[in-house]
Amino acid sequence: MRILLVEDEPLLGDGIRAGLRQQGFQVDWVRDGEAAQSELCAHPYAAAVLDLGLPRMDGIEVLRSVRRAGVELPILVLTARDAVPDRIRGLDVGADDYVVKPIDLHELGARLRALVRRAHGRPRERLQAQDVVLEPASRTVYRDGVPVTLSAREFDLLHVLMLNAGRVLSREQIEQHLYSWGQEVESNAVEVHVHRLRSKLGSNLIRTVRGVGYVLMRETTGEP
Repeated sequence: MRILLVEDEPLLGDGIRAGLRQQGFQVDWVRDGEAAQSELCAHPYAAAVLDLGLPRMDGIEVLRSVRRAGVELPILVLTARDAVPDRIRGLDVGADDYVVKPIDLHELGARLRALVRRAHGRPRERLQAQDVVLEPASRTVYRDGVPVTLSAREFDLLHVLMLNAGRVLSREQIEQHLYSWGQEVESNAVEVHVHRLRSKLGSNLIRTVRGVGYVLMRETTGEP
C-alpha cells in the first residue's frame, strides 16, 4: 500500500516513514505544501498523512486545493494543532481523519488501513475472495483456513487486488501501488508475482484480461 507522507520536520518524518515501512506501507515523503499538492494531484496514492504547519503552502490550503481538483484519496491530518476549531476546520475542508502529535505509530498504521478499507467500500478488517482470506494488520493470508507464506511483494499485490476485487488493474496501476520512489521495477515483475500467487492460491483467483491487466475474481464462476 503506497502512501504519501507530508512532514517538514526531518526527525519526525524519518521516524514516521520508518515505522510505517515496518508495517508494510510503501512511503513517499515530501516536506512542503507545494510538493504535496503536486504529488497528490499526479499520483494514485492509497492515502496521505498530511501535516498542517508546512512551508510554501499550509496544510489546510493543500487540502482545499486537492479536494477542489477532485482528488478523493483518504487524507489523515497529523498536526500539533490540538484546538477544536483547528480540527473542525481541517475536517470541513476535506480531511478524513485527524490525529494530534505525538501519536503511536501502530495506531497511525491502523487508522490508515481503516481509511483505505472504507474508501474501497470494505468496512471489515479481514478481506476474503473465494477460499482466500487476507488480514492486513498481521499481514497473514489463509487458503481454506491454512496459512500461506507469501513474500512481502506478493502480499502487497494480493492486498491491492483484493481491495479492488472485480476491477481490472493495469500493470502500470499495480506498479504505482507497489513501488515507492527509487525502487527498481523489473519489466516482468508484476507477471512474476501474479504467477507465484496463482501457484500458491489457485489458478482461478486472478484472471488475466488480455491487453488490459489483471482482475481478482470474487467467486469461481468466471465472473469478476
